[in-house]
Amino acid sequence: MTKNTQGKANTPKQTAPYQPGPVMLDVVGTELSAEDIRRIRHPLTGGVILFARNYKDRAQLTALTSAIQAERPGILIAVDHEGGRVQRFRTDGFTRLPAMRKLGELWQRDRIEAEKTATAVGYVLAAELRACGVGLSFTPVLDLDYGESGVIGDRSFERDPVAVAELAKSLNHGLLLAGMANCGKHFPGHGFVKADSHTEIPVDTRSRKEIMAEDAAPYKWLGMSLSAVMPAHVIYPEVDKNPAGFSKKWLGILRREVGFDGVIFSDDLSMEGASVAGSVVDGASMALAAGCDMVLVCNSPAKADQLLEGLSPRKGAAAARSVERILSMSPCTPAKNWDLLQNESRYLAAKKLIDTLP
Repeated sequence: MTKNTQGKANTPKQTAPYQPGPVMLDVVGTELSAEDIRRIRHPLTGGVILFARNYKDRAQLTALTSAIQAERPGILIAVDHEGGRVQRFRTDGFTRLPAMRKLGELWQRDRIEAEKTATAVGYVLAAELRACGVGLSFTPVLDLDYGESGVIGDRSFERDPVAVAELAKSLNHGLLLAGMANCGKHFPGHGFVKADSHTEIPVDTRSRKEIMAEDAAPYKWLGMSLSAVMPAHVIYPEVDKNPAGFSKKWLGILRREVGFDGVIFSDDLSMEGASVAGSVVDGASMALAAGCDMVLVCNSPAKADQLLEGLSPRKGAAAARSVERILSMSPCTPAKNWDLLQNESRYLAAKKLIDTLP
């Protein structure tokens, strides 16, 4: 592995048109440090993911995202902001979004109303984030709720893959109305196994046929309405010894059988479920070689530095195609001003629908 010595250099501020690298990393606090800036300017960096620790209030968040864009104009800024227990920003005007299970429960009573409400959730989610400079939420969760997984649990819409696909499609429509792309996760499915891939290496021993017929079905049914996919840090030994995000077999199935042509993001390489790949550089190299377009490294500045120093720059047609895909994730319309948003009829109607959920 050839070392990229630019990782420790005082990388100059970008002046050429934005060309995203294959690494998405995070920042330490509520404002940028010199080390954050160095990492953001690095040519291998293609995105920044934010967490609750990066949020104090809306003014601070907007200042932070503006500072990130000033250092790397055009960079993709993302967050895990699904609703329920996975919502990074919850105060100072942000709507408390429901867990997706609430939409699944509504689906059981009234499918049309559930789809309308899912669209409303997607619109409010995306409009509020975009008003603060965040361009992508890693949502929706497409995992099926088997009642076994603690880490997935109420993040899932439903056990029924038809309900999951229909509700996700409606939520994706709401995101798109606010100019935001989407990311279905965790392919081919994380809902069956009990183990949490943040702290363990989950193993799902079911057959390929069963997984494709149930868990992977929403990915195929969503078709072109799916912008991006995040594979699971789960091993499915009936198909491959490697977790899905490091598996040429699984990502090949996603591309060829499912017909997905959008962005493939790895899950966080700092998670225990990624440890089977070895070092963070080995894991990133393996994920990219398997077919990922962008790899995530979170909650570890030291690992981020190792990755920026040690990962070889990608070249060739596959790398160029990944750049095209990543660029397609950028917001497709201008963001609405927060204060103007509060009086927008669509936003107010969407919030009213959300408020009807028990």
